[in-house]
Amino acid sequence: MEYGTSRCDDGRGEPPVVPEQRRGVHGRMPLAVVVIDAEGRVTHWSSGARRLFGPTRQQAVGRPAVDLMPVSGALRGAEVRTDATGSPELDDSRLGIVYYPTAGRARMAEPGHGQVDVLWWAYPLVGPGPERLLVLAADTKGVGGDALGRDDRIGPGFALHTEFPGAERLAGRLPDILPNMGPATAGRIVAQVLELGYPVLEISHHERVPVTPDWGMPRYRERRARQEAVRRSALAAGGAPDQAHAPGRAPDPDDVDLGYAPDPDDVDPDDLDLEYAAVRERLEFLNEVSGRIGTSLDLARTIREVTSAAVPRFADFAGTHLRAQVLAGEGFPDGPPDVTTVWHRVWVEHNDEPGRWDDTVPVGESIAFPEHTPFFQCMVTGEPVLIPHISDEVGDRIAGQFEKRDLRPLINGRSILIVPLKARDVVLGFMVLLRRPGREPFDDMDRTTGAELAARAGLVLDNARMYTYQENVAETLQDSMLPQVTPRMAGCDTATRYLPGTRLGRVGGDWFDTIKLPGSRTALVVGDVMGHGLTSAAMMGQLRTAVQTMAALDLPPAQLLRNLDDLAQRLGEHYLATCLYAVYDPVSSELVVANAGHIPPVLVRAQDGRSELLNLPTGAPIGVGGVPFETVTVRVAPGDRLVLCTDGLVEVRGQDIGAGIAALCESAAHPAASMDDACDTIIRALAAASRETDGRGGRKDDVALLMARLNGIPAEDVAQWRLALDPSEVGRARRLVRERLLRWGLPESVETAELLVSEAVTNAIRHAHTHHVRLRLVRTDALLCEVTDDDHELPALLSADRDAESGRGLRVISKLAREWGTSRTGRGKTVWFEQALAHPAEQTSAHPAETPAHPADQALAHPGERR
Repeated sequence: MEYGTSRCDDGRGEPPVVPEQRRGVHGRMPLAVVVIDAEGRVTHWSSGARRLFGPTRQQAVGRPAVDLMPVSGALRGAEVRTDATGSPELDDSRLGIVYYPTAGRARMAEPGHGQVDVLWWAYPLVGPGPERLLVLAADTKGVGGDALGRDDRIGPGFALHTEFPGAERLAGRLPDILPNMGPATAGRIVAQVLELGYPVLEISHHERVPVTPDWGMPRYRERRARQEAVRRSALAAGGAPDQAHAPGRAPDPDDVDLGYAPDPDDVDPDDLDLEYAAVRERLEFLNEVSGRIGTSLDLARTIREVTSAAVPRFADFAGTHLRAQVLAGEGFPDGPPDVTTVWHRVWVEHNDEPGRWDDTVPVGESIAFPEHTPFFQCMVTGEPVLIPHISDEVGDRIAGQFEKRDLRPLINGRSILIVPLKARDVVLGFMVLLRRPGREPFDDMDRTTGAELAARAGLVLDNARMYTYQENVAETLQDSMLPQVTPRMAGCDTATRYLPGTRLGRVGGDWFDTIKLPGSRTALVVGDVMGHGLTSAAMMGQLRTAVQTMAALDLPPAQLLRNLDDLAQRLGEHYLATCLYAVYDPVSSELVVANAGHIPPVLVRAQDGRSELLNLPTGAPIGVGGVPFETVTVRVAPGDRLVLCTDGLVEVRGQDIGAGIAALCESAAHPAASMDDACDTIIRALAAASRETDGRGGRKDDVALLMARLNGIPAEDVAQWRLALDPSEVGRARRLVRERLLRWGLPESVETAELLVSEAVTNAIRHAHTHHVRLRLVRTDALLCEVTDDDHELPALLSADRDAESGRGLRVISKLAREWGTSRTGRGKTVWFEQALAHPAEQTSAHPAETPAHPADQALAHPGERR
């Protein structure tokens, strides 16, 4: 504070001698401002009054002033009397109208702080408005200091502004401390205050120090003028008078506060410090929350971050609920919620003892909220719901809406704020915030802060929801395109792994496949489309389908890649992929491989456990065009393991791919109890190598891994014959099959096998052109039969009526065989079928020497199928 005065009248006719150091200086003090109407009730209450006397503005306005302001005992009237010391104070009579101001000192008890001395000035007001008394008050603690002298007696008083040089400047500050009552009312009150006398401090009845509020907001008046202009513009446009301060108004940058513009009568130094501190605290809280939430696009993690950010700084309990379809990643919710909407309590945070609310509000619970509850009101209206204090009656009524749970211990006596989590004007969820009884209850500023918190959280949650939805779509697409590989093929066992990368969408263009080929052979395929995302996944699906189609034509590996390259160029210039295509023949124990720019496979020899990287011509990626592909034949032995993978498994950031391939060869050679264990060993070893190199451990690229154990088929489990193009060869084929099955100990399979072989051989002999028909039986876990001829036209399954002479052969095969198919070969076509074998224990060793004549003994009784 600054103190001082110019020449003034002390009431005894002679001007006092004024020390030079105090000349022309005025006092700066924090003031409480209160306006009282003719009924003795408060109509305006500043934040300084709240600081000095305790009640908030909401608690004070409309209440009798005598209950709120224990100044000189009480403010009970407006008649003035003088106490023994000559200090005026207010009488206890009914408030009336007087025409001169009063001032005095008072003492009041403040809980926890003992006695508090208060200086006050009271101005009677006249005019058309309800205002009848203006009271200014200050704590005497703000008056102390060496400038006044420790022994000086200080008392409040009044002086006409004309007695002070610069009084016009001081008087100009008065409107700043008055309530925001509009220009007319404020001007009327200011005129009366100046007429009745400016408030001063009387020091030992000789010096008078004019009191001016210690402002502390130099630009506030400019802001006030700007806000007044906005208000008048709103009035001119037909809006509400308070439209400038309506909820939802974009806050003035100079206001700092969250949608709250302080009234001029609220301003004094301490109050401004308090309000600024509150504003800064809320801004810091929101900034801190903004930094803590949304650190990832994982929906569950985002929910935990949002909920945990509110406790304990803003609330003592926070629970977040989301609509079921949002949590499931099923897309944007349709329509507003209602009583049938199912909500999931996805996270709860509180500072009570651990586990206290686990039974009442368990995480993961699905619930539909009753209609007559504040929760339902929030989710339907999309607006915050604030109950500053939940009484026992209100709490019992809310809790009574819920069955099989008692919410009263959680909500009764507490303050509750429920804020909606919205995105694009649709309620995705809501947060329930509670404060304990001993804590300051939620108020309007907290409602604004909570709404801002929910708005930021809703945006982050919606981003996470959209990402989760897109990720689910991408993974569904990826899963639909990846094959369900049969673990056991003819002569080989397989195991696979697919690991999505950490790039956007977690979907890529890596794929693997196993395809059954004629002659008990198996095609092993692995490929990698360049790029990531849905486009790469869609391209992968096209290329995989093309490979399956061409494999069914039994094209040689190099020719298949040549055709695939042509297809990629026709699809577009951006279609680039690498691909490795290998065909395993378990009968001849050969592996035929062609490569299109892919990582070579690793072959682990069963004899000594040694692993080697197959030396293959690299070739150019699919889509480059104009580059030939070569085929390499590799001899393998039963038990050898072939490992095919994409580059995502062996590429390590900052390291040559050769190091990753070397690690692959080393880990593939490790012994394992099963094929699945062998795959897991490779994945763990390569992941550990990646972490050691870059310290991150996260794969950026997706990984496809295909491992095949090349078991081979022993020669004693294979039988093949050549049949002449003679109808009599059909009976011979049946006899050969019967004898071989009996030798293999499969008597229960003879009758069905004879019938199926008869139909297939009959059709082949009928449509073959030259040379001969070849019949082959292969015994594995099933009985495979193949009939090959030189006719390139594939038979088709046709419908046949009772009188038709053909068309029933393939229908018989399709009914009795476990699996069947047709495919073209380099010299013709092959019709094959698989017959399930009975368990060995179910087979009988005895078999009749003579087999009854088979209905198909008449060579061409069923001449076969045709197009």
